[in-house]
Amino acid sequence: QVQLVESGGGLVQPGGSLRLSCAASGSIFSVNAMGWYRQAPGKQRELVASITSGGSTNYTDSVKGRFTISRDNAKNTVYLQMNSLKPEGTAVYYCNANVWVTRWELKDYWGQGTQVTVSS
Repeated sequence: QVQLVESGGGLVQPGGSLRLSCAASGSIFSVNAMGWYRQAPGKQRELVASITSGGSTNYTDSVKGRFTISRDNAKNTVYLQMNSLKPEGTAVYYCNANVWVTRWELKDYWGQGTQVTVSS
């Protein structure tokens, strides 16, 4: 079994910054892609940013230039640095990881979610 534990959410004023972290632990052979999704009230969950094991990144258009995703492969941890936050960034942010649990078996895991509220 694999667990993803997120941290770093909270309340921030518009224009402020937050850094989210997500650590994967458990029965891990290796971690493939990792990413951050968010779900605002009444909306579908959407991809915010993703990063491959080799470090290639992808961002949704609305966060380009403001958010940065990174990872520490030695710690199986992914980060999301969020700058210039806007009220529309208010959502529950979820960590996602594609994990090789054995050499032949790839599984998808989700964190429990962390609330980010952008408000004055």
